[in-house]
Amino acid sequence: MDGNGHDDDLSLNVSTWATNRSDPWPDHNAGDRRQPFSFFSILTLTLLAILILATFAWNVLVIVTILRVKTFHRVPHNLVASMAVSDVLVAALVMPLSLVSEVHERRWRLGPVMCDVWISCDVLCCTASIWNVTAIALDRFWSITRHLEYTTRARKCISNLMIALTWLLSATISLSPLFGWGEGYYSAESQRCHLSQGPSYTVFSTVGAFYLPLCVVLFVYWKIYKATKFCFGSRKANSVMPMSDAIEANDPSRKPQTVFTVRHATVTFQIGEGDMWREQKERRAALMVGILIAVFVLCWIPFFIKELISPLCSCDVPPVWKSIFLWLGYSNSFFNPLIYTAFNKNYNNAFRNIFFTKQ
Repeated sequence: MDGNGHDDDLSLNVSTWATNRSDPWPDHNAGDRRQPFSFFSILTLTLLAILILATFAWNVLVIVTILRVKTFHRVPHNLVASMAVSDVLVAALVMPLSLVSEVHERRWRLGPVMCDVWISCDVLCCTASIWNVTAIALDRFWSITRHLEYTTRARKCISNLMIALTWLLSATISLSPLFGWGEGYYSAESQRCHLSQGPSYTVFSTVGAFYLPLCVVLFVYWKIYKATKFCFGSRKANSVMPMSDAIEANDPSRKPQTVFTVRHATVTFQIGEGDMWREQKERRAALMVGILIAVFVLCWIPFFIKELISPLCSCDVPPVWKSIFLWLGYSNSFFNPLIYTAFNKNYNNAFRNIFFTKQ
């Protein structure tokens, strides 16, 4: 009996050793196994980390400039400040945790509480960023089409109201799943942290966060383009072309006869320097708003098409494309301050005065 028991123990030890040799992960959890990072993965994660730092730094720069320069304490710079705050929160609270999720192959290891916090901040800040772009477009539209009615006081009140509504709507969309609408953010079985997939909430969130502001900005920019074209065209039309022949005006009622001779007469309504400056400013502003809207659409439309279609048709999008669409949307927070400051000479001058001029 003792000899047979010794042989059984030896066989068991050999089997255990062979099993451990074939499975170097002792926890026997296949889901936790990860292959070593490839060069492409390391390069991708490095670029994403650079994007996070650049987004954070650029938006902080805009916020600091607005706070330090007194001439920026007015409309539309309060709208720009609101957009910069939402974008800097995306870079500080949302993108780093998303990068951690990418490192773990899109599995969530931080628990359900952090998942709720992360997704809530994601929806809140990204939705606020989108609606801030819409508010800037609306402000530019009213300043061009209703220049006399849209006074400084009215502009300030309306802009503050738009900022308040932006953050209120964003909070409503982001916090609704936490109060029972739709599904929860965290899935314990798949260890995934994702947006709520309930059909009704999906329609509400995607329409409120993207499709509604998309329709607004496209309609507004179309009106801005028409108004700017009409305004500049009417100014150029305010001139009387010269006549090639001489014009003689005879007045027979008086003697001696008086003859007025005008050769190559040109009557022009002169545009003052102030009007020329305003015209150039409106052109640059219209171009800036157009580029801002175009980049916003290109960055976010793939993600929101996927978010709207996937729950409704039960389509399975490959994980790599989900990551591409998500980070393409995040990159809009980097482009927003870059576009706005590039078309505003006041910001460029303020940057030089703050950081490159010795006090």
